[in-house]
Amino acid sequence: MLIRLGYELAYDCAQATPMILNLNVHYSRTSDLVRPDSILTSPPVPLSMYRDTFGNWCTRLLAPAGEFLVTTDALINDSGIAEPSFPNAYEHTVQSLPEETLVYLLPSRYCETELLSATAWSQFGGMMPGWARVQSICDFVHRHIAFDYQHARPTKTASETYHERRGVCRDYAHLAITLCRCLNIPARYCTGYLGDIGVPPMDAPMDFAGWFEAYLGGAWHTFDPRNNQRRIGRVLIARGRDAADVAISMTFGPNVLQRFRVWTDEVTAAA
Repeated sequence: MLIRLGYELAYDCAQATPMILNLNVHYSRTSDLVRPDSILTSPPVPLSMYRDTFGNWCTRLLAPAGEFLVTTDALINDSGIAEPSFPNAYEHTVQSLPEETLVYLLPSRYCETELLSATAWSQFGGMMPGWARVQSICDFVHRHIAFDYQHARPTKTASETYHERRGVCRDYAHLAITLCRCLNIPARYCTGYLGDIGVPPMDAPMDFAGWFEAYLGGAWHTFDPRNNQRRIGRVLIARGRDAADVAISMTFGPNVLQRFRVWTDEVTAAA
């Protein structure tokens, strides 16, 4: 399967504004790119890239005053197969976890484990450990939260989402991550592209998606409490402790995001 993916972000900057962008397809998928996701800007500015602490590709630039456009339009190969399930994947004891997973047990900016620990253990502590318990967390979060763009805000935490019961995909992911961490299951936040491939199209503008990965059975596995099903065509951009680590753009000055458009569509033979 071939997927076309990209975005168009238009900013209005009051002054020259430094930016850090986290928009490139994750290095683990770069070999699948048929047309690269090179970042283009208008007006053109110098770009420099680096890898952050989590291995994500980041781009630094200085946006000039006025309208500034950031865009890409890429093609990527995908298996076209829905993500597999691993029902026999087991939970690790904390003492047997690899050192690199331990940071994903800790509280973070949007995942306050100290506020939801009692809830997590009372709700899920008596369940069979492993894949089934993480899936039960996803089932709960999927039912507990009503998807609503009107209740999205950049400061919203997992605890607030739990009590308000409304949010967007990142809020679903943050709550599920927090509940997993409370139960000593390493969980990390993911962002990327997820189109309506193999499912009925959603009646909403396309956006970047948020989901999470849990460490079970010696490997990281994808879970998506917002959609709560194995999907086709998910393309990772970045991973981190929570959304604060993988913001699509960090701007260091006054600006207004005037336009925001994302696309990720299967390329048909006719196209």
